[in-house]
Amino acid sequence: MSTELESTRRALRDAIAQAEHAAELARLLEAAQSRLAGAEKTAEEARALAERLGETEERLEAERAAAEKLRKELAEQRYQAEVANWKLSSIKVARWNRLGDAIKSGKNNPVRLARGLKGAAKPVKRPTAPKRTPVAGGQRAKDARPGAAFQATTSIRKLDGASFRLKPFRVPTGPNTRPHLTAAVIADPHAEALLRYEWRQTTGFTPRDFARVLPLEVPHLLVVESVTRGPWAEELIGEPGEGLRALLAWCAERGIRTVFWHTQGNVADYSAAAELFEHRFTTHPAEGWPRLTFGVQPRVHNPLPLSGGRVDRVLTLEQLLPGHLDYPDVLTSYRWPAAVDCPPGTPQWRLAEIAACGTPIGDEPDSRRAHVALRRAYGTGTMTERVDDLLEAIGLPSHRATLNISVLLPVLDRSLLEHALAQVARQSAPVSQLIVFGPPESGLRARDVVPGVDVVFRDLDPGLSTGAMLNRGLDLCESDLVAVMDPRDVYGTHYLADLSRAFLFSTADIVGKAAYYAHLRKPQATLLKQPDAEYSYLPEIAGATLLARRGALREIGFADLTEGWDDVLMRQCRADGVKVFSADRFGYVRVRDEDRWLLGAAHLVEYGSAEPHALI
Repeated sequence: MSTELESTRRALRDAIAQAEHAAELARLLEAAQSRLAGAEKTAEEARALAERLGETEERLEAERAAAEKLRKELAEQRYQAEVANWKLSSIKVARWNRLGDAIKSGKNNPVRLARGLKGAAKPVKRPTAPKRTPVAGGQRAKDARPGAAFQATTSIRKLDGASFRLKPFRVPTGPNTRPHLTAAVIADPHAEALLRYEWRQTTGFTPRDFARVLPLEVPHLLVVESVTRGPWAEELIGEPGEGLRALLAWCAERGIRTVFWHTQGNVADYSAAAELFEHRFTTHPAEGWPRLTFGVQPRVHNPLPLSGGRVDRVLTLEQLLPGHLDYPDVLTSYRWPAAVDCPPGTPQWRLAEIAACGTPIGDEPDSRRAHVALRRAYGTGTMTERVDDLLEAIGLPSHRATLNISVLLPVLDRSLLEHALAQVARQSAPVSQLIVFGPPESGLRARDVVPGVDVVFRDLDPGLSTGAMLNRGLDLCESDLVAVMDPRDVYGTHYLADLSRAFLFSTADIVGKAAYYAHLRKPQATLLKQPDAEYSYLPEIAGATLLARRGALREIGFADLTEGWDDVLMRQCRADGVKVFSADRFGYVRVRDEDRWLLGAAHLVEYGSAEPHALI
């Protein structure tokens, strides 16, 4: 009996313990459910706060963008006001305006008229044109100009144990070819240097900050190169990163065209990322995408020399580009040697860049071969032409300035008409307009010799000087550039093409030749004038080689002279601060029976024809 009682008591104690444990579990469960409900409520509140925070950040970003836009609009209005004031000031000091004022004020007073005309004839310094300045408060104002923070850093080169100090090539800060177009670009320094002058370019943004940077100037297109380093490389190689997807989604929401450009690396590594873009291009035709290759960039690949000149040595490509140089330092190196001996297999874009800088390629210096190679490098296509193709393919307009040419041709001697027209007809650069002053048959004959060109003919007026005729012809010009050609001289096939190329890389309003070949018939002598005057800004060039921007030339005008009108023009350029640039020595021969001044100012090349030396 006692045993049964003890068992009952033990069972009762176990039941009580289990009941207490169950009650504790129930209490714990209730507490856990209460905490879970509280956590869910807190999470919901956190989500709501996050949404409000996101909305607040979006509103803040919109306010920042609106403020930035207002700052830009205000700055643009101020700039346009400055331009208007500058134009008004320029008109006031223009010679024709001052002459008009003098004539008007001295209409009834001969003494005052004479004094006014004398004062109006004096050169007056024109006001300096205003320049756009970076907008204060902009996140990227300091980098607004292409090339502003893209300069050479290495000035020492070592060669065979010797050190050479170079004055680095100064990378220009503009101008832009298409200032109306904005592109966001992700590229390595080389490709970035090729593209930076083709549009307003935004770079340097990362997967973290693009949503803050790009709204400051919303781009029209996004161009992404197959970069191998930097914050975007890991987003592009292999599985596309979230930052890249977010960037492309941001562009899609705003209708921004997206372009992937494969230039390096294994295409398979980038294929998944490339599929996310609207348009794909490649430098390698085997990959099946439309081809977009590198082209020379005239702003940086040009024959403008280093200030210290070239070293008198032929370098190998390894000596020219030792180790790892930043691209601005590469541009300095291109201009340094007398020639570069490049091995077989050197990439064509590298050869084109070296040749475009006027450096001979081969085992010895040769200025003639270098000039032909430079012409060929530009002939294979510039980045401006490559971007034209890109924009056409993706459906964006490529509006930019052209280099159309009007030719002024005064033919005072009937016997020179056929020769003069032949010089125009042989030009490889298309001539848009030919304005001929000559004998009565000149107009019809010009239309036969140069078909497809807009020919404007005017009879010779015995009472007009050559300068006066040129002024009348200038009023008839419609092209961007105006050339003056002398019917006595010889102009090579590539004369205008070579000369107009200087407007792609110089900042001059007038281009011509201070270095050129001349041929004197009587002594049968071929001379070379100022061989050191190539590719430099100089006080004057030969009038028969003049090629000028039409607007600048109309402001200056031609002096009413038959002989020496070009000397007066050059003096006026110096007085008004108009830049004059001397191009290469080739493509033109000055022909005279005799010229004592030229004999004393030029080097004798040989007795014989000048054309084999000049026309290449």
